[in-house]
Amino acid sequence: MKKDFQLFAVTTPGLERICAAELRALGFPEVRPEPGGVAFGGALRELYLANLALRTASRVLVRVGGFRCRDFPTLFRKCARLPWGSFTRPGTPLQVRAASHGSRLIHSGRIAETVAVAIGRALGDSAPDPALPQQLVLIRFENDECLLSVDSSGELLHRRGYRTEQLEAPLRETLAAGILMVLGWDGKTPLLDPMAGSGTFPIEAALLATNRAPGKGRRFAFMTWPHYRAGLWEALLKEVSAGERPAAAPIFGSDLDAAALATAVANAGRAGVGDLIHWERKPLAALAPPAPGGLLFANPPYGKRLGSGEDLKPLYRELGALLRGPFAAWGGAFLSPDPALAAATGLPWQVAAELGHGGLQVSLYFRPA
Repeated sequence: MKKDFQLFAVTTPGLERICAAELRALGFPEVRPEPGGVAFGGALRELYLANLALRTASRVLVRVGGFRCRDFPTLFRKCARLPWGSFTRPGTPLQVRAASHGSRLIHSGRIAETVAVAIGRALGDSAPDPALPQQLVLIRFENDECLLSVDSSGELLHRRGYRTEQLEAPLRETLAAGILMVLGWDGKTPLLDPMAGSGTFPIEAALLATNRAPGKGRRFAFMTWPHYRAGLWEALLKEVSAGERPAAAPIFGSDLDAAALATAVANAGRAGVGDLIHWERKPLAALAPPAPGGLLFANPPYGKRLGSGEDLKPLYRELGALLRGPFAAWGGAFLSPDPALAAATGLPWQVAAELGHGGLQVSLYFRPA
């Protein structure tokens, strides 16, 4: 396998800058945020480390090759010459996805089929083995320029492995971690989620506060590649484990729903942070500050997510009363796609970021302490 790769970390829209900062903190010198992710380079170590340690990426792609193309024979011929044997074995089932914009080749189904046949030809035309995990291949045509990538992650990176139980409209792990980073929370001040649901936000806060790599407990697509180096992976696991630290401030999660709270507690236990989060079953109006100051973050229902904006205004007024009253000394933040719901809190807000969540564009509203 060649020593250096062109890599791309796919992110939720709005988290490109945060993911780029993560890569720089991991020691990647040249990173380039782009719409939908971050381009960077590296060898096997960097490829493995990005999957292991990035908190805000959804996938890490390897660029296999690119070329100009305006007809299917050229697509087949040039694809068949690319080094597919470095990334997949003969007999590996392929999942090929294509997208095309402003190009002569516009039929995504035929593009995907042509590339799949070309890869099979390059690998020796073996029959797919259903016992092997699928390898995802992505093709993008833009103005007749074809870019081909393989996915090194396998399951989406937000699937850390701890959330085997979840509730309706959960907050993705990658988005929860990104929100913490956008808000500048580093684990040194207390944090409270008063609508914890399945516990994703407090759990990601605990992982961030203790510097635990989010990918430690799972497998990745690159582990099935022909030149996978298990020794390098084990060395990286030891390296990131040595960088873990004790939590510097308490983390709190609360919810009115007993079943939701039980789910959150179970998820935190699977994540290995059950002893770092203080759980409580209480309504918003009954909450009292567990510390003189800190950050209160809520992901309340909104719009298509769980209800109608008009019906939800009393809940937002209740959240505003909490931040004006007992939590007046705390910083506050919440997600919502509807400025009218934010206005219902009766507080002035800054918009810290515009993010994608559940097919909606949502604003991250923030009020500093």
